[in-house]
Amino acid sequence: MGLIDGISVAEKVHEETRIRIAALSSYGIRPGLAVILVGNQPTSRVYVRKKTEQCTRLGLYSLRLELPDTITQQELLTRIATLNDDPKIHGILVQSPTPPHLNEIEIARAIDPRKDVDGFHPINVAKLVLGDPSGLVPCTPLGCRRLLLEYQVPTSSAHAVILGRSRIVGKPMSLLLMSKGIGGNATVTVVHSLTRNLERITRQADILISAIGRPHFLDGRHVCKGAVVIDVGINRVECPGTPRHRLVGDVHFKQVAPKCSLITPSPGGVGPMTIAMLLSNTVKACRQIHGLSL
Repeated sequence: MGLIDGISVAEKVHEETRIRIAALSSYGIRPGLAVILVGNQPTSRVYVRKKTEQCTRLGLYSLRLELPDTITQQELLTRIATLNDDPKIHGILVQSPTPPHLNEIEIARAIDPRKDVDGFHPINVAKLVLGDPSGLVPCTPLGCRRLLLEYQVPTSSAHAVILGRSRIVGKPMSLLLMSKGIGGNATVTVVHSLTRNLERITRQADILISAIGRPHFLDGRHVCKGAVVIDVGINRVECPGTPRHRLVGDVHFKQVAPKCSLITPSPGGVGPMTIAMLLSNTVKACRQIHGLSL
């Protein structure tokens, strides 16, 4: 069993981003990222803090907007419109999840697609479907593909099984793996909560990616010997007998790891890559907005 080290690969991506930022600075341009946090959800606050800290470390301009969970849809859309028009901002992110009264699809549509560093705007979704490289791709699937590339996992003709069909991970991940070119050309199966014979399907996977948000759901019964397993899940579970909590993945690591050729830990696998690809997307957006091909 080999361990996929998301932290070290994320640092490599950060170094590439830092070099691109330095190139932009020679033109007097500094990439800027705006992060909107609605409400006071503790986990979301941690994610936002990590993103803004990395911006500072790499030299990006960052703007953090903390808004009350009572904000209306129209008030939030007005804030987004202001950021769309701000020349210092090249990337806009609204931290998920948002309060239930807000429409996240409408929020995604409101963001200028050139600044949509989450890759959720319909124009960017269409570009991913069409294979247009100018599109901004959702950060977590992009990070998963980079991990596969860094560890030289062959995707061409491989059978990849993805657990989960969300617009954030499952659907874009399937499109990336099916796309023509390096890191693609896989045969992809997407499974979900209503899929029959789940174990039979997952055991056929050369590459198994889980993004369902269910702690330790994937165990030794689901994996064939030699598979590559990417655990996207981050789940908060109670520590029995204590008031504390810990983070675990969708994958039961102790059961699955002995059967794998490669596996990501959770935490420490995909999470750092999501932030790394977010900042990479921000720099890409900045370059495209300024018409540069650095």
